[in-house]
Amino acid sequence: MTHSEFKTSLNYSTPPSVTTLLKALWHDARGEWDKAHDLAQNVNTPDGSWIHAYLHRKEGDRSNAQYWYNRAKRNMPDYSLEQEWEELVRELLLKPTPYI
Repeated sequence: MTHSEFKTSLNYSTPPSVTTLLKALWHDARGEWDKAHDLAQNVNTPDGSWIHAYLHRKEGDRSNAQYWYNRAKRNMPDYSLEQEWEELVRELLLKPTPYI
C-alpha cells in the first residue's frame, strides 16, 4: 500500500488490510484516539512504543509520552503532531515484514 492509498482510505468506514500499528494511525487520523490507543498499547515493539508515545503527546500527557519515547529509543519531537503522524505512516509502510 502506498502512502497516498493509505490517506485515501481515511475516507472509508473501515481501515484497510494493514498492520495493527497502521490501523492505530488510521483510527487516530479519523479522531478515534481511544481505538488507536487500544491497538498501539498491545504491540510490544519499539514501533508500538513510538505510536503509543505519539498518542500520549497528542493527548497532552507529555510525561507519559516521554516514557514511551524512551521505550521506543526515540526523542520526543519538537515538530508538529501532523508531521510526526506522516513520518510514522511513511516509515511503517516501508517495513519489509510488518508484524500484525
